[in-house]
Amino acid sequence: MKYLLWLLKAAIFFTLFAFALNNQQDATVHFFFGTAWTAPLVLVVLAAFALGLFVGVLGMVPRWLKHRSAAREAQATQQAPNTAANATSAAPAVKEQNSSSIIAPGDVHGI
Repeated sequence: MKYLLWLLKAAIFFTLFAFALNNQQDATVHFFFGTAWTAPLVLVVLAAFALGLFVGVLGMVPRWLKHRSAAREAQATQQAPNTAANATSAAPAVKEQNSSSIIAPGDVHGI
């Protein structure tokens, strides 16, 4: 299975490499106000891909930050009752298992 995956990766690489070799002609990208950029077509495609990747990541940053703050808030509210219960406990000899070590399906946040 491992060799099959490496073979697939090699096939994808060589396909993209052949694409790059077959598209070495110059392409002109016309911007506003009469400006233009002339570069090989492969660089134009690569620049468009990189720009799309950057815009996609930039669009996800607010959601990531919101998700991260929600995770911190959930963790703080989960730990607050545990510390209050441990402080008011009259029997310190009985030690309860910390519930923060148990990962519930809702606690996994992907960041």
